[in-house]
This record gives sequence, structure tokens and C-alpha cells, in this order.
Amino acid sequence: MAITDIARYAHLTQADIDLLCHELDSIRRDVEDQRGEQDSRYIRRTIAVQRTLEIGARAVLMASRHRSAWVVGTSMLACSKILENMELAHNISHGQWDWMNDPEIHSTSWEWDQVGPSSQWKRAHNYSHHLYTNVVGMDDDIGFGILRMTRDVEWRPINVIQPFANILLAATFEWGIARHDLDAQKRKDGAGGPVASGIGKSQASRVFWKKIGRQVGKDFVVFPALSGRAWKSTLTANASANVIRNLWAYAVIFCGHFPDGAEKFTMAEYENETRPQWYLRQMLGSANFRAGPVMAIMSGNLCYQIEHHLFPDLPSNRYSEIATRVEALCEKFDLPYTTGSLPHQYWLALRTVHKLALPDRFLSRSSDDAPETSSERRFVSTAPSAQEVGGARRGLKAALRAAMPRVRARGYGRATAR
Repeated sequence: MAITDIARYAHLTQADIDLLCHELDSIRRDVEDQRGEQDSRYIRRTIAVQRTLEIGARAVLMASRHRSAWVVGTSMLACSKILENMELAHNISHGQWDWMNDPEIHSTSWEWDQVGPSSQWKRAHNYSHHLYTNVVGMDDDIGFGILRMTRDVEWRPINVIQPFANILLAATFEWGIARHDLDAQKRKDGAGGPVASGIGKSQASRVFWKKIGRQVGKDFVVFPALSGRAWKSTLTANASANVIRNLWAYAVIFCGHFPDGAEKFTMAEYENETRPQWYLRQMLGSANFRAGPVMAIMSGNLCYQIEHHLFPDLPSNRYSEIATRVEALCEKFDLPYTTGSLPHQYWLALRTVHKLALPDRFLSRSSDDAPETSSERRFVSTAPSAQEVGGARRGLKAALRAAMPRVRARGYGRATAR
């Protein structure tokens, strides 16, 4: 089952965890003190690039009856939508640029270019997901209510089709997230929330359908109509760009949350959690993937998912420098820094999707010692607190290395834990 005692699992004493918290707080203070004109130029330049891409794409698609124009326009539009969703809307909505006091680039005013309302997404994501990260039964992003991604979730017959549901989720990711966020908003409102007079819909549903109407109208009515005789090819270009954006966003999110090494936690662990332990949970519950500068910005810098979960409201352009310090802390405290190539991380997540489609009786590993679901009970030692041996700290990484021969013997691998 999931982790019930994070300190014991991490092989750290409470003093170690408090010291780790102090070090992470120091990173936060340093970045906050350094924020300034360089960061402001970065976000404004990114917005300018995104808008230039979109304007250029719309202009090219006016001639989209020609195949070459369709390909170029669709590619530009897909890049524009990815950049807007990942690096702009996601990070602006986290409040990463609120310190600028710019009413346009602010978490309270930015509305993103997809079907779900930003207000509902912020409630489900910024609050529920980031506060309860990977706490089974509290974080609805564990499988998004569609997929079984941990053995802590009881197997149901419908899980047999989750490999196919996963493909559908990937292609329609914005719609799946929008529905997921609407359900979260309705739960918050209670009993469906206030009902709109005469139509039997909650206030949350009204906001939801209004945003869908605007988004669908823009992509599938207004811009195709502006293309005149090229309206059919423009419509297919818009649909294709949306699918490309959905597939990319889905892949980035899955690589940051579901590879081996992104641990899950119980509600019992959360109920007694201190702020330093919250930091530790974010480090152990997230995963990175390696990326160059272009892939980093196109992923919204979520290739640094660990750093994002530690500091969701710090500017994303700072994550690369923060990552260097966080990885050094992992080395100091002998904690895994879970990362790998994007294809490798996605393969591990995809393997879990297919494997957990089966009942547990068909799986060879225990629920305490599986690549996607593990707990402190996987370790033989009954007193796994950190120790200094030969001048070097021995903690979780050392314990995982000791367990690795058993893993390899059974034919399983793990994401790179540097």
C-alpha cells in the first residue's frame, strides 16, 4: 500500500527533515530576493512569441486549401497553443508572476486557451492537487478518476479497458481535465452548488458551458468563417492543433506524476504531516525528465516537476537553476532525484496503465514493493533512520540500491534516481 510514515520511508530523522526544510526555504528566499527585470522580460517576451505564432498561423491558414500552408499553419498553431497552455496559462495561474502587479499577467485575470474555465482549474489543480499531492483518496489527479494508477485503488472490472481509455484521454486531454475540474468545483460547492433559475444547472455548470461555447465558437466557427473558401481545411487545422496540444500536455503531465519513483501516500500520513514533511512529500511524489531549453519551455518547464511542486509560485524560468540546488540537496540527504529521458519516463507510466488494468492476483509484486506502489514496509530494516557511515549519509537511495537486486531478479526497472 502507499506510504504511511514518510520519515521512515525516506530514512530520515525529524532533525534531518527540519534541516532539509531550512535549506529549501533558503532557496525560496534567494529566488524571491532576485526576482526582477530579467524575469519580467522573460515572461513578456514569451507572451510576444506566443501571440506572434498564433497570428502567423491564422494568417497562413487563410490559404490552408494548399497542403503546404495547412501543414505550416497547423504546426505554428499547435506550437502557439502548447506555449500558451504550458508556459503561460499554467504558470501565470499559479501566481508565478503576480509579484509584477501587472493586471494582464496575473493569476486572477488570465483565461487560458482551452475548453475548461481557468477558475475551476485553479481550484482543482492549485489547491487540491498541490496541497494533497499523491495522497490517495485526496488527490483526484491520481488517475484523474479514469485510470487506476496505484494498487491502493481497488480493481474494478471497468479497469480492463483502461489502456483504451488512456488513448482517449490523451487525445481529448483538455476535455478530460475540464470535466475533472467541473466535478471538483461541484463537490466544493456542495450538492451541485447553487442552481440557476429555470434551467436546473449549477453555477459551476453554467460557467463550464459558457467557456466551452466561447472556445468551440472561436476554433470551429469564427476562424474557419474568416478563411472563406478555405474554411474546411482551417477547421481541420484547428482540430489537429488541439489534438497535438492535448497529446503533448498529457505526455508531460504523465511523465511528471506517474513514472516509477513518484510515490503515493496515505491519508493517515497526511493527517500528521508537518510543513517540512510536506516539502519531503513533494520531492518523493514527483518526477522530472531531461530536456533542453526548447523542450523545457514547451513543457512549461514541467520537465522540472519536482521543483515545480516544491515552489509552484516561483517563476518557471528559474526552475533550471533551482534544480541544480535541489539535486545537490538530494545528494546531501541521500534521497533519490527521480529523472530520466522523456520516452523512458513515459514508458514507465504507460506500463503502469496497462499493468494495473489487471486484477492484483495476476501481478507478481506485492502492494508494498512494486515499481508504481511502495511503502516503508518494502525495506527489511526495522530502524531505517538515516545514519552516517564512513563520513557519508546512508538514507533512502542506499536502501533502494540494497533492494534493487530483488527488483532486477523479478524483471522490473525503476526510473533513474540520481
